[in-house]
Amino acid sequence: MNATPTEIVLHQKSNSLEIAFSDGVRFNLPAEFLRVQSPSAEVRGHGPGQETLQVGKRKVVLKGLEPAGSYALKLEFDDGHDSGLYDWDLLYSLGQNQQELWQVYLDKLQAAGASRDPK
Repeated sequence: MNATPTEIVLHQKSNSLEIAFSDGVRFNLPAEFLRVQSPSAEVRGHGPGQETLQVGKRKVVLKGLEPAGSYALKLEFDDGHDSGLYDWDLLYSLGQNQQELWQVYLDKLQAAGASRDPK
């Protein structure tokens, strides 16, 4: 992928990240979706099969973001999670595949008997 961000906006009221890319595509990514799709080792593990299902993140707030060089963003959530760099390719892929990824996540929650709601 060669598209790069042309605009990045953190919408505090809707608790989402809006990102526009150089190919004209624009995505609005909710905080909860970004949190459960974090590229961090805490979420993805260190290899296949080591993923940790994120539960209770319905009300997580995206508190801030900062650039990581010219290739990624570091996102900070109110549950203390701030590891994992969301590079441009990942953000683009998350935007393109948001509905499918969200459904897979919801299916995993259901299979585990877990909830999006905090305890």
